[in-house]
Amino acid sequence: MLIFIGLGLYDEKDISVKGLEAVRAADKVYAEFYTSRLMGTSVERMEAFYGRKIHLLGRSDVEDDPAWLEEARDDDVAFLVGGDAMVSTTHLDLRLRAAELGIMTRVIHSASIVTAVQGLCGLQNYRFGRSTTIPFPYTSRGKRIIPETPYLVLKENLDRNLHTMLFLDIQSAPKERYMTVNEGAALLLEMQANAREQILDGCLAIGIARAGSEDAAVKADLLVRLKNCDFGGPLHIIVVPAKLHFMEAKALVALAGAPPDLAVEG
Repeated sequence: MLIFIGLGLYDEKDISVKGLEAVRAADKVYAEFYTSRLMGTSVERMEAFYGRKIHLLGRSDVEDDPAWLEEARDDDVAFLVGGDAMVSTTHLDLRLRAAELGIMTRVIHSASIVTAVQGLCGLQNYRFGRSTTIPFPYTSRGKRIIPETPYLVLKENLDRNLHTMLFLDIQSAPKERYMTVNEGAALLLEMQANAREQILDGCLAIGIARAGSEDAAVKADLLVRLKNCDFGGPLHIIVVPAKLHFMEAKALVALAGAPPDLAVEG
């Protein structure tokens, strides 16, 4: 059997008791940390706490040639991922591949940034639209390219009066990079400038850093001001709310320090 196990938000102790029991009972333990990472721990600390050797997988090992799946035909194989196990479409694809090979699967869920964000800032979960990721710009033929998809998704959600969760890029090569709220806010404003529009002018946004840790940072303000706020270490995420319910407006002032004149009922 292939057992997908979510590790939670921040460190090795965020795993559920059920997940920990499954890790310790498995014949082999694999993990990938390119879709999400536990910034409050290390592989060595995880191995010490779980009592198991963890074999790390890269993107190609998971998405292109997951030959290790064959081991789950006869053995119980634990596959560890940050956050919840099935939020990423990468993991769903892997589960479907296993099913096609006749390999049984099981999912042990854990805390996800998707739900943690709502609890940290007070926005209502049913009012979120499609989420998206802001990628780092890249260079092609000497030209700086900024993909416009995040801006288009944000516009669509605002048109539908839905909040938007914007994940921020993680890169592992040639060196580790974690996009900050500051960089993400600046890129959104650059996308708007490229589109020659002004929908984000005067727009309220929320920056969140290190969800699940004791020093999590949550700050709501104008998007243009978040560019200059210090949120500390990774991981970061941005939320752009639509029109606010009166309870959401009250929560953003109390929980995220939003200026009262900005956090008003829509």
